[in-house]
Order: sequence, then structure tokens, then C-alpha cells
Amino acid sequence: MRLVWKLLRQHISFPQLAGFFFANLCGMVIVLLSVQFYKDVLPVFTEGDSFMKKDYVIVSKKVSTLGSFVGKSKTFSEQDIAEISGQPFTKGVGAFTPSQFKVSAGMGMENVGLHMSTAMFFESVPDEYVDVNLDKWEFDENERVVPIIIPRNYLNLYNFGFAQSRSLPQLSEGVMGMVNLDIRITGAGRTENFKGKIAGFSNRLNTILVPETFMTWANNEFAPGQKSEPSRLIVEVNNPTDDRIAKFFKDKGYDTEDDKLDAGKTTWFLKVIVGIVLSVGLLISVLSFYILMLSIYLLLQKNTSKLENLLLIGYSPAKVALPYQLLTLLLNAVVLFLSVGIVIYVRGNYMDLIEKLFPQLEEGNAGPALVVGLLLFIGVSLFNMVAVRRKVASIWMHKG
Repeated sequence: MRLVWKLLRQHISFPQLAGFFFANLCGMVIVLLSVQFYKDVLPVFTEGDSFMKKDYVIVSKKVSTLGSFVGKSKTFSEQDIAEISGQPFTKGVGAFTPSQFKVSAGMGMENVGLHMSTAMFFESVPDEYVDVNLDKWEFDENERVVPIIIPRNYLNLYNFGFAQSRSLPQLSEGVMGMVNLDIRITGAGRTENFKGKIAGFSNRLNTILVPETFMTWANNEFAPGQKSEPSRLIVEVNNPTDDRIAKFFKDKGYDTEDDKLDAGKTTWFLKVIVGIVLSVGLLISVLSFYILMLSIYLLLQKNTSKLENLLLIGYSPAKVALPYQLLTLLLNAVVLFLSVGIVIYVRGNYMDLIEKLFPQLEEGNAGPALVVGLLLFIGVSLFNMVAVRRKVASIWMHKG
């Protein structure tokens, strides 16, 4: 074995070997970094208060002076909802369920001398349309604690308006999450007290949300027999750039809140850009692996005459192929080690930026890159070893 290696290594082209190494390194880094970046950024797009999760439009009927005087309904009937659901641009429709009872809430912070109490209202939507983490989004009738989601702009109004004018401390989202609300619900001749817990802040829904399970239970308990049609709908659309969406809502006389269609178009274009970048990265990776295999075959082709001589003097194809197989295995191991190190270094830099932009995002680890790297190392090494063995075997069969 040692003699075979001494003979073969004299004919190895180190520039070609370096090309083999760097092609493999580039391919591995691109693949691992793409996978790791995707896994790190995916929660920004898909979890909780993300800005690219799905495309939604909040729809309501226009309120006009004449309509108010003649008592024209501003709610959506089952036929209206069915009509919107049947449109080709619609993926799903959720209804805002309003509370049929009176609600008042108070919040106090004795250490700063702050106490506020106000009449308010509750609404609910199906859980799949809620844009915050749903881990705490459950209501237990026995515990009497109501999870609440409020619009983020409510907190901004307090911090940058009310708090500054009254010389009160500004409150972060974390502090607000620890504040308990005293909620009083009145209806059907009875009054009951509950504790409210702020479960999150929404950028999408400009209302005070409670779980749908609580809303169903409370309406049955405090407003039995009462049923009202929703005045607002949340519509999930396939493509916010579809001209049919704006045309349909305009023809029907519906309003959309806060230019959601324009925001949806921006989201859609961002998704397209992300898809293009990932496609280009995948293409570069495939070309890198192709260069890798080409380098192996060129290395073997250059030493064909030496390999033939070794086979003719009695060495088996397995012994002749073994030095090249060990060489590729060692190179792949070094490539894996360097690739993971590069990915960890680059990840540390971009995660600092992501954490500043999205402080609520949970920090993951480099596990995905390591797992994919090991799988690629095993797969590429096996493929290389088989390719070398088959190439040597073809030389032996040819000579035979």
C-alpha cells in the first residue's frame, strides 16, 4: 500500500488537487450557508408577528351618511362571505366575531402611581389569522384568565403620546406582558370579573383580540340567544398584485384597511426576490459539485498509464483505487471542517443584524448546517469512492 501511494503521488497535480479542493469548499459553503440562513430567517417570515407570513386584506363595508340615516346594514351576510370565498384570488376568509356584552378593563401600577380604567370591546378571529405566537393563546374557563392581543400602535400611542405628556415611564412589550388587567364583563343580568393577560402585540389586526374559544363561551354566557353578523372580514389572497382584487372590492363598495393591498404587493415582490436568490445559489452549488467530479475524473485520466501498469503487475483494482479514495475522503473531511467554521463565522455576523431588527426572534443554533454538512460529506464521499472504484475497474476491464 505504501509503495503504491509513493508511486501514485508523484503524478498528482497539486494545482488540479487545489482546484478540486476549492470547488468542493465553495459548493459546501454555499449549500450549508443557504440552508442555515434559510432556517435562521424562516421564523421571521412564518412565525408570530412576521411580515411575510401570508397576504391578508381586512375588508369592511363603507359607512356613508345616507346609509346611516336609512339604516343600511354594514355587516356581512353569509351570502357576502360565500361570494368573497368563491373569488379566484381568495385562499380563505375569516370573520371578526364581536362581543355581545359590555366590557370594562382597568390597569394599575402602584409603584408609579398609574391607574387607568376604560370601557372597551372584544373581537375574535380564527386562530390561523392571528399574527403572534399562539403558545399562550388559550382560554380555560376554570382559571378565569383571558389572553388578549392589542395593536402595537396602541402601545406606541401610550409611549410617545400619553406617557410623555404626563411624565410617566414608557413601557416595553416585555413589561406590558407582565401587567395584569382587571376585566369586568356585564350581560344577561350578571357581572363577573376576570384577569386579562397581554399575550402579544399585532401589526396586522387593529382591534382588541381574545381567543375565539373565549368569545364563543362568553357570548353564550352573557348574551344568550343573540347573534350578529360580522362587520369586518380578513381575507387571505393568493397574489396581492392581482388586479381583480382591487376591482372586486371597488365594485362591491368595500373598504380595505391601511393600504393592505400595497403592503401585500411589497411582500409578494420580496418573496420573488428571495426565490430568485435561492435559485441562483442552488445553481452555483450544482455547478460546484459538477466541477468537483470533473476534477476527480481528470486526475484519474491523467494517471491512466500508471494505473494500467499497476493492474498488470498484479495489484487488484481495490488496492489501486484505495489511495485516491483515502485522498478524497481526507479532502472532504477538511472541506467539511472549514465549511462549518465559515458558516458559523458568517452566521454570527448576520444574526447580530437580525436580532437588532427582530428582537423577539428566538436565537437558534448551527445545527442545520452541521447536519446537512455531515449528510453531504457522507453522500459525496461515498459517491467519490464509488466513482474512483468504477473508473479503475473500467481501466482493468479495458486492459482485460
